[in-house]
Amino acid sequence: MASPKKRVAILISGRGSNMTAILDAAKASNYPADIALVLANKPDAKGLETAADHGIATEVVDHRNYKGDRSAFDAQIQKKLEEHKIELVVLAGFMRILTAEFVGKWTDKMINIHPSLLPSFKGLNTHQRAIDTGCRLAGCSVHFVRADMDSGPIICQAAVPVLNDDTADSLAGRILKAEHKIYPRAVALVAGDKVLVDGMRVRIKDDGNNLCATEEQQMIF
Repeated sequence: MASPKKRVAILISGRGSNMTAILDAAKASNYPADIALVLANKPDAKGLETAADHGIATEVVDHRNYKGDRSAFDAQIQKKLEEHKIELVVLAGFMRILTAEFVGKWTDKMINIHPSLLPSFKGLNTHQRAIDTGCRLAGCSVHFVRADMDSGPIICQAAVPVLNDDTADSLAGRILKAEHKIYPRAVALVAGDKVLVDGMRVRIKDDGNNLCATEEQQMIF
């Protein structure tokens, strides 16, 4: 008997292009995640319309209503997640820093995608920083969320060559295409109980629950 699908919430702040990639992947009958909720911190986030068009429940927790009270903001998000019986949280362009208390409640049950090959280039302006430091490879990383920004065990990564004439925008465009490929795969691995977190390392289980190496964790485009 197949295991029930994990109920997943996707948190967004804007158009949610990674969200759309995950929604498209989740249409497959064997995809182990049920996208049960899309939540935004902005009422005008374009991704809310996309989610509604897919028949997904939506919620808005507007951070501007909390006057800098991050704990109250996070508590309202937690309430919405509980109301929708969420089991796994996926951050997809969610541009708010979550409190350590909130993150702690979702240890190994909340994932994020970052546009660099972590642990390099945490934070913002990752593409320009990669170009400025002469990197020949840039990329993206899906990782479990921890209280420290852009840290946490890495689930999978994709590497993208940095071309001689790249600008931050051109590099960002190619990396975004890679993000759209690896994020749905990472969600499937976690939702399908295929990962084991061992300290800062993520190990993948095969169908027999044995630990194995997998190309799902490392891709080059």
